[in-house]
Amino acid sequence: MDIEQGNNDKIALSEKCSWFSRCFAKIKSTTIGFLEKIKKIAMDDPRRIAHAIKVGLTLTLVSTLYYVTPLYDGFGESSMWAVLTVVVVMEYTAGGTLCKGLNRVFATVIAGSLGVGAHHIASLCGQKGEAILLGLFVFLLAASATFSRFIPEVKAKYDYGVTIFILTFSLVAVSSYRVDELIQMAHQRISTIAIGVATCLCVSLVVFPVWAGEDLHKMVASNLDKLANFLEGIETECFGEKSNFESLEGKPFLQVHKSVLNSKAMEDTLCNFAKWEPCHGDFSFRHPWKQYQKIGGLIRQCAASMDALSSYLTTFSKTKPIFKADAELLLEIETACREMSSESAKALRELSSAIRSMTVPSLAKCHVSAATSAAENLRTALSNDITVWETIHVAMISSLLAELVNCTKEIAGSVDELAELALFKSTDSVNSAVVKPVSDEEMPQQVTIDISG
Repeated sequence: MDIEQGNNDKIALSEKCSWFSRCFAKIKSTTIGFLEKIKKIAMDDPRRIAHAIKVGLTLTLVSTLYYVTPLYDGFGESSMWAVLTVVVVMEYTAGGTLCKGLNRVFATVIAGSLGVGAHHIASLCGQKGEAILLGLFVFLLAASATFSRFIPEVKAKYDYGVTIFILTFSLVAVSSYRVDELIQMAHQRISTIAIGVATCLCVSLVVFPVWAGEDLHKMVASNLDKLANFLEGIETECFGEKSNFESLEGKPFLQVHKSVLNSKAMEDTLCNFAKWEPCHGDFSFRHPWKQYQKIGGLIRQCAASMDALSSYLTTFSKTKPIFKADAELLLEIETACREMSSESAKALRELSSAIRSMTVPSLAKCHVSAATSAAENLRTALSNDITVWETIHVAMISSLLAELVNCTKEIAGSVDELAELALFKSTDSVNSAVVKPVSDEEMPQQVTIDISG
């Protein structure tokens, strides 16, 4: 019995050790995975680390001001509003901090002033009339301010300010303080909020600032590169020398445009914040940020056409049609498609490069013209023999590619408009050229070109 009991104890101990070993391995695996995720997030954008440091620095500055300076003397418990303001207002981009900070300050000032005024007027109507009148004031202003949030312009720029306005007015208007104490309380709240906002703005604009406008600028250029990657993949995989429609499924270039389709929310946010930012780098105060939204809309429209083409190509690769139609006709169609893809991709690359360097996209027009000419040739080729069943698949692809050429043309026009509005630099460095023919005694086929300017 004792031997059997001992064996049972050993088995139980072994099971416990095994359980602890599994738990430790799971905890270790989870911890390593979490640390790797943190490392990836930090490496994807090192500015995130800088932002975290900036938030900690701002809170430290506000707290230090509270302890070592007389700045908060007489504010009492209201001093905590400075800390709360930092936590709420500090955003990743400088434009976001400016937007929320100024919204908070102006909304607090306006709402506090109106709240004190409403409380003063209501107090003249007696105890019963005061409650009724205050309730009426709160209802009217809260309802009006809430409705204003449905106005697109107000929603885009002042939504946070309207929310703070409703909160501040309601707190001040219905408070039970006397008017003189109410004014003092409003002064303390506004002062401490102003201190918090000023500290946030100083740190956000001076210490490694992250500009929303610059991010928007790079985002639009990056999206153009993604569209170009798709078209280059189409040219190589579908109409190149080693094209193979049967192996298209799962190709990375067929998915590269997906992220562009979901970029609108981020684009609108960055554009809104960029409008609040001061001059920085090559971006002036009146930089045409709305034009980036227009270009972004056209880019998404182009990406939607690419999505349709990608879906069709995937289906096309599964059906594996056998082409028995006129080989000369198919060759003509494929040549036009290859040219459309190639020239459109080159145009998009040129547009992306022009936006990044803020120069006029002079070469893009040539590529767009070549792609448009190829599309015209394609229409001519398809009109000759579109009744042959075996050409329908290629005709469908060709039609979708022609639509992408039109999208590229519209994008090029919008980028030209941006270059004009933002005063992009011209790449034309040659102002004049004088051609001097030489004498026959020298080299009859040689000419000397003297470039000046």
